[in-house]
Amino acid sequence: MHGTVDGFSYGLVTPLVAYVMACLGGALGLRCTTRALLVSHSWRPGWLALGSAAIGSGIWTMHFIAMMGFTIQDAPIHYDKPMTYASLAVAVVMVGVGIFIVGYRGATGTALFTGGTITGLGIASMHYLGMAGMSFNGTLEYNTFTVGASVAIAMVAATAALWAAGQVRGFLWSVGAALVMGLAVTGMHYTGMAAMKVHLHTGAPVPGDSPTTLLAPMLIGPLAFLCLAGVVILFDPLMIMGGPERAPVEHKPGVPARPGSAHPAHTPRRLRLRTRGTAAHHETRTPQNR
Repeated sequence: MHGTVDGFSYGLVTPLVAYVMACLGGALGLRCTTRALLVSHSWRPGWLALGSAAIGSGIWTMHFIAMMGFTIQDAPIHYDKPMTYASLAVAVVMVGVGIFIVGYRGATGTALFTGGTITGLGIASMHYLGMAGMSFNGTLEYNTFTVGASVAIAMVAATAALWAAGQVRGFLWSVGAALVMGLAVTGMHYTGMAAMKVHLHTGAPVPGDSPTTLLAPMLIGPLAFLCLAGVVILFDPLMIMGGPERAPVEHKPGVPARPGSAHPAHTPRRLRLRTRGTAAHHETRTPQNR
């Protein structure tokens, strides 16, 4: 028989908290991606890895906080731990692949399309793998068209977010992109949930971990990581200002100085006098005095 499901058993609390978590992970991850595009190649992998972990953790936490409000009438829900944590690994790895592509190839053209597609598929894979780890006395059935729509939402959202991260237009630009990404990821989640139908079986309940048992590690682990990532970002001034690291430019004689480069007019007075004295000394020397 068909089971009666309720995705908002706590009202708007779980959707709003889930949206905040998706925005937090997206903001940190996209800011790390933006930062990676502005640093030297030696630092780039670290920033991209931090961004991948932040986005993956935010999406994973969003999913299971939203699932706290999901109930099936007369069918207690349990979760398989290996499958549940495997969904976190899939999210981080696949999001990481997409971010590294954009981080090294740039947020344009084929690289952006490829990176956004892989990142979007990672978001969708995390969702449906997490749903596969849910067990109850029944089975799940999905509507193919609605599932396809949820995957398309994830891919478009990921591509748009990576494009925004590649524009390097400051902190507020990344925050706006994170808000849009959080809305799209949360929308993808509930679109995927709308594609689901539940068929209940008769018999004893299926054993497993309850949602409350998984709540503590889900919140403590990813939330602690996201807070740590936020501290790292806040202590880096260029993460807030959005400016690149610029090495001092050496001015060559006969070459016009570029804006922001060292210019003789800005040279200390003592050094200019010493240089003039040396030049005058060489000019007064004659072949007879050598």
